[in-house]
Amino acid sequence: MHLSLRARLASLAALSLVTSVGLTACSTGQTSSGGDASVAPVSGKVSITYLQKQGDQQYFVDEAAGAKAKAAELGADLKVVNLGNDANKTVSEVQAAIAQKSNGLIIVVPDPAVGPQVVQTARDAKAALLTSDDQVCVSGPAPAQCAAGDLVPRIGFSGQQMGQQVGQRAAEEFKKAGWNAADTRVISAWKQDVTVCGDRVKAAKDAFDQAVPGVRTIDVATDNTPTGAQDKVAATITANPGVKHWVTWGCNDENVQGSVTALQNAGISPDDIDGVGLGAYLACKDWAAGKPSGMKAALFISGKDVGALAVQTMVDKLKNGKDFPKEAFAPTKMVDAATWQSAGVSCS
Repeated sequence: MHLSLRARLASLAALSLVTSVGLTACSTGQTSSGGDASVAPVSGKVSITYLQKQGDQQYFVDEAAGAKAKAAELGADLKVVNLGNDANKTVSEVQAAIAQKSNGLIIVVPDPAVGPQVVQTARDAKAALLTSDDQVCVSGPAPAQCAAGDLVPRIGFSGQQMGQQVGQRAAEEFKKAGWNAADTRVISAWKQDVTVCGDRVKAAKDAFDQAVPGVRTIDVATDNTPTGAQDKVAATITANPGVKHWVTWGCNDENVQGSVTALQNAGISPDDIDGVGLGAYLACKDWAAGKPSGMKAALFISGKDVGALAVQTMVDKLKNGKDFPKEAFAPTKMVDAATWQSAGVSCS
């Protein structure tokens, strides 16, 4: 995002916050977690709009499929919107969903800076708002700096639990390979303004360090895409000559796949790479090809499960008046070249 756009969004967020605080002072209808207590139960058919960043990514394709299946099962109308990585489109599509009389909005924002404006738009329209995957803050553009009570209710995965599983598996692979700490480095790659990404990589590091102390970790800031990670990691490799073995994890499969590709392109053998993905939807492509790969394992997170749970949670709110949970998590499972197919990973 250009700085000028981020600055405008931050200004809008601040304006929305002032407006929100003023309204809250004279009304008890608002809740601090981004929901709106004045959302009326829906007596007829529920209409939901699911707005996703990066909607062509396999995880989000699966998430949309799970949401559609659950909506059909529950008799709800569902429209899925691909926001790409466009923050401006986020705002306009939220406004369009409101204009089309959506009773509830489920959103994965491309940039958290739009959060307060999205919240205020939903509140003004008395539409229920739920996030999936990434966090959104009511009171500011940065969820990492947000009070816990100001985070919009979220459906997804526990970043801490996922990261812990990734770090533990990376440590297992390290020990199995018989490496030593002195000539090994860890690449930890993620988009550093996305709170759930920070949760994941921190937990991975903590779990790895507990099992394998003394390995230096190099933090690499990326845009959470394979090419973005590949470019940044290539520079990291150049800046660290003499390293024999590399461990890599990140916020998602994209970061790890990009890291593994950069390492292998630099002439590092797959035997000297310990990559543990998060998602498995890209990791499985290496395994399906049957070629040696530095991608040793990946945590399978089912987008279908998250999409279905998000729609179920929204319908429960709109039809039955059931309060949103602060967070609700779908299950995860570690997979590798021998187990990904039986686990049901979608690999396209």
